[in-house]
Amino acid sequence: MMQHKFLPSNICITDIGKEGMIVHDTVEDRAVELGEYIVTNKATVRAAAKVFGISKSTVHMDVASRLSRISPSLYHEVREVLDVNKAQRHIRGGLATREKYKTAQQEK
Repeated sequence: MMQHKFLPSNICITDIGKEGMIVHDTVEDRAVELGEYIVTNKATVRAAAKVFGISKSTVHMDVASRLSRISPSLYHEVREVLDVNKAQRHIRGGLATREKYKTAQQEK
């Protein structure tokens, strides 16, 4: 299981277990990596949080406040992806509920 640790001097280490360690020099580096991941993969905040082993709140903090200061152009790209995800959220939720009840009916 991934654990995220904050160390002195703003050094940030993400432990990935058996695969090794991803070391970010600063939380700012992590914010840029998160932004690039979200844009490249059209990922949701939840998906990015799972991949990086951090909370959704931390992803929001990184891509909303930190990224806007570090890289405004990347911030705007991330914002576009997240706005699309937000607009589609109710559709994905409805499909998930439909699938849940469909599966429950088949098990009866």
